[in-house]
Amino acid sequence: MVRGRGEKEEGGGGVLVEKHLGLLKLVKILSVVVVFVAGVVIGLGTTSHINLHFMRQADLYFYADNVSAAVAPSVAGPVNCTLIEANCESVDCLGMDRFVKPPGLKHSLSDRELFWRASMEPRVKRYPFARVPKVAFMFLTRGPLPLLPLWERFFEGQDRNLYTIYVHANPGFDLNVSSSSVFYGRQIPSQNVEWGTATLTDAEKRLLANALLDFSNERFVLLSESCIPVHNFPTVYKYLIHSKHSFADAYDEPTRYGRGRYNRKMFPDIHLRQWRKGSQWFELNRYLAISVISDTKYYEIFKKYCKPACYPDEHYIPTLLNMFYGSQNANRSVTWVDWSLGGPHPATYENVNITEGFIRHIRNNKTLCSYNSEKTSLCYLFARKFAPSALEPLLNLTSIVMRF
Repeated sequence: MVRGRGEKEEGGGGVLVEKHLGLLKLVKILSVVVVFVAGVVIGLGTTSHINLHFMRQADLYFYADNVSAAVAPSVAGPVNCTLIEANCESVDCLGMDRFVKPPGLKHSLSDRELFWRASMEPRVKRYPFARVPKVAFMFLTRGPLPLLPLWERFFEGQDRNLYTIYVHANPGFDLNVSSSSVFYGRQIPSQNVEWGTATLTDAEKRLLANALLDFSNERFVLLSESCIPVHNFPTVYKYLIHSKHSFADAYDEPTRYGRGRYNRKMFPDIHLRQWRKGSQWFELNRYLAISVISDTKYYEIFKKYCKPACYPDEHYIPTLLNMFYGSQNANRSVTWVDWSLGGPHPATYENVNITEGFIRHIRNNKTLCSYNSEKTSLCYLFARKFAPSALEPLLNLTSIVMRF
């Protein structure tokens, strides 16, 4: 009986052990399931976060690639899409005001892009806005404008709806003027310029193209840092705006300084009989300005074959105008300069040269020229070359002689 009871008790203990083993297996299985489920949940959450991150990045690049440079110019680092969207909500990005008159001169356009943009000409001749024609004063300079105070006096008190100013200086130079100056913020994006090379003509075209972006600009005059006005603003404005012709030298020079610079490789596109020479200090109307910056065929020929001692700035525009637009050109310059001393450069005038009689001589040098097919003694609006030292005596003569 005792052994039997012992056997029965031994058998009961085995059952308990089996139950414990079963519970342990169940706990292990549940643990694996819990860990698996937790892993799935964490994995899904992480994947969702990653997808959301990439979606946001994709949206960011989408906005960055499709925002106009005028609205978000060359931004370094992440683009704030909210700011971009808010910008176009507060400003009409496609409105006429921004198209007709750019709000600023800074842009990231290459020359090729700039010339393409500036070459656009509306076929509808009637303007859908109140257009007041303006004169664009384009200064091509290496750096400072030493005669700037004289020009500021020239523009002082004049209606800013009648003129615009553009300055092309070598990259890295900052025209440091006060915010009250008419020259403030008037520098255009530029590139290096080397005298006697095609880069000089590139700069001229760059000035024209930037000025053409303002649809109110009608006349375009190229000036240097050594140029001065010899008449007041109302006289200059009226003279240019009411002229039927543009003003650019284009003459046949039968010497080595003219025809001698012609390269026979330009034939048959450009003939020797079409070759012309002239001063680079031109004045063009809007139609001719567009024609100049739109030309690629003849300009590429000049860049390839007109190299020192051939100078593109003295031959490209004169030859182009003579070939296609001769009837629209007065074939003279409105900028006086003295070549009487000979040599490759004109005379430069210092402070000792500046007298009342000298300025009056420039204003009326007893010669006649053609203006709207009639003879006039008013032939020159500007003059060069004047040294920085000439500034003070010139300022003393503005009210007496130049009337500004």
